[in-house]
Amino acid sequence: MGHAMSDGIRAMVQTAPGTLELRSFERPRIGEDEALLRIEACGICGTDAEVFDGSVPLAGPVIPGHEPVGLIEEIGARAAQRWQIGVGDRVAVQSDFGCGRCEPCFERRRCRIAPGVYGFMPVDAAPSLWGGYAELLYLAPGAVLHKIDRKIPARIAALYNPLGAGFAWAVEAPGLRLGQSIAIFGPGQRGLACVIAAKLAGASRIFVTGLGSRDGAKLALARELGADVVIDVEREDARERIEAETNGNGVDVCVDTTPHATKPVVDAVWATRPGGTIILAGIKGRGRGVPDFPTDEVAMRFQTIRGVRTVDYRSYQQAIRLIESGRVPVERLHTHHFPLEQAATAIRTLTAASDRPAISITIEP
Repeated sequence: MGHAMSDGIRAMVQTAPGTLELRSFERPRIGEDEALLRIEACGICGTDAEVFDGSVPLAGPVIPGHEPVGLIEEIGARAAQRWQIGVGDRVAVQSDFGCGRCEPCFERRRCRIAPGVYGFMPVDAAPSLWGGYAELLYLAPGAVLHKIDRKIPARIAALYNPLGAGFAWAVEAPGLRLGQSIAIFGPGQRGLACVIAAKLAGASRIFVTGLGSRDGAKLALARELGADVVIDVEREDARERIEAETNGNGVDVCVDTTPHATKPVVDAVWATRPGGTIILAGIKGRGRGVPDFPTDEVAMRFQTIRGVRTVDYRSYQQAIRLIESGRVPVERLHTHHFPLEQAATAIRTLTAASDRPAISITIEP
């Protein structure tokens, strides 16, 4: 870090809960198998807020940011051949990477030998630039990249991650088929992405729940994006409404994207038909169980419950093709953008209640 701020690589470093500092790093030397990405935009999500407030503990100071999109600035010859990209190409980066050589890596599962996640690696691990809240990102040999059209505005291209989650959670994980019904609990960016993906997959009926007092605009947007029934859970019971709308049968698939609240998990069992599938995507917080969870009902109804956390390769690909196609007004999900120095404000904006509710926010170096 011997450089003056002017000629180093600028990045925001989280040194403690609630504390982000602007720091400068030396530009890494790039080998045959590596690359450097000039970051145009980095999306933020609920996990960023949990990292920021300390509910996700970190192993030392890190550069956060795990949804980066940018342009290849420098690339080793072997890396260019392996990734089939060159200088100036725009890529979206998957958050998890590995050694690129073990069996789990080949199957695009978590690496066994050298697992890493962008936005969570300590800055004291060389070459430090492991997060999206920075001007440059180091692309390790095991990084997984997706080319994306340079004509798309960068902040819209950055929607690849939440939109990817929509395809992964609402379609891929439950095996949603043409003509099936789905309930999506929570109208955040990933809930809305689930609406988009379910609509494209040919869902017959799409239900979305939210809190009318704070989610009004998001519920209206859900309807615009293809939801058939939006339910304000402050005014009516989600389970009762879904039962009434489906003649007591329930939906084929239910996806819970709500953070912290545990009631939706119980509601999901009752709102999902016998033989249906429940996807748990909303993180409730360390060590929090679901009180009065009706396990017998799950057994009696032959239901499948699947947990999801990240996005598979194919779902990222579908999200990127969708963004490039312009078929759906995905730009409606983007609400705010901030310069690098205002990363803390960006995170606070995501969780703050306001007249203009935050959906997707980008940090743009």
